[in-house]
Amino acid sequence: QVQLVESGGGLVQPGGSLTISCAASGFSLDHYAIGWFRQAPGKEREGILSISNDGRTYYLESVKGRFTISRDNAKNMVYLQMNNLEPEDTADYYCAAKDRTYGGPWLWGVSQEYDYWGQGTQVIVSS
Repeated sequence: QVQLVESGGGLVQPGGSLTISCAASGFSLDHYAIGWFRQAPGKEREGILSISNDGRTYYLESVKGRFTISRDNAKNMVYLQMNNLEPEDTADYYCAAKDRTYGGPWLWGVSQEYDYWGQGTQVIVSS
């Protein structure tokens, strides 16, 4: 059974840091790109970072320099390190996997590109 499970969300103060994880099971992440998306209350879901199967990373400008994506294929895990968090970062965060076995062009920030999704983890940035 293919599954992505996010964990590590919670309440953090402005300026604080948080790392959330995405655990994959039922398939190997080796040939998959992983994207992190978020959806704030009343807003559209947006892609914020992605890491391709070859390690290339892609960032939304608003999180560049604050958020970092990394992957550990041996553990079938992907991580999102978030620093200097702002109240505007409050959202449900989702990881998603896209099969990149055959390469080709793709739009890393478009949710329809991805094949599998986690259930999300909530991050609240508030004092």
